[in-house]
Amino acid sequence: MVAGSNAALTAENPGLGKVLLGIGWDMVPSRGPQSEPVPMVIMCGPDGHAVSDEHLVFFNQIASPEGSVAFAGTEDQEQIDVDLARVPEAVSKIAVLVYIDPDVRGPGTFAAVRNAYLRVADDRNRELLRFNVPPMNMDKINAMILGELYRHAGGWKFRALGQGYETGLAAVAADFKLSL
Repeated sequence: MVAGSNAALTAENPGLGKVLLGIGWDMVPSRGPQSEPVPMVIMCGPDGHAVSDEHLVFFNQIASPEGSVAFAGTEDQEQIDVDLARVPEAVSKIAVLVYIDPDVRGPGTFAAVRNAYLRVADDRNRELLRFNVPPMNMDKINAMILGELYRHAGGWKFRALGQGYETGLAAVAADFKLSL
């Protein structure tokens, strides 16, 4: 997939009830502290804002309140299971992000990150689609929306994004109306 493209998930895969979101990357080796990419998922309402702060899934809150979105195995660097049938009706999209942990090296950027991707697989880990983040100047980027699952015509679709933020979690919190 390319940035900005969409793919029908449930329409093209009848009976698809669960998906696995696999997130991965390579890091340029460092002799000092290494930047640490951290994935997170934000469950949003029709207005594009987080349904609530509890609908943020990350390392400190590994599952959504109702359990429809949860961190899972580690075949990729990170994996997130999404039970599409259990996603609350109030959720119209699920944004998948990665940010650089500011506690490891200060603000940090994606400069050392290479070959980042987000893949969507079925519950048997059969890959349905893959978005490889295109090479770009990552020297100022410290958070990025990789893509999003969203409801469409009674089913689910996926949109590849690769949208970077230069002001990190503060910008993410402002865009999604979170209190991080």
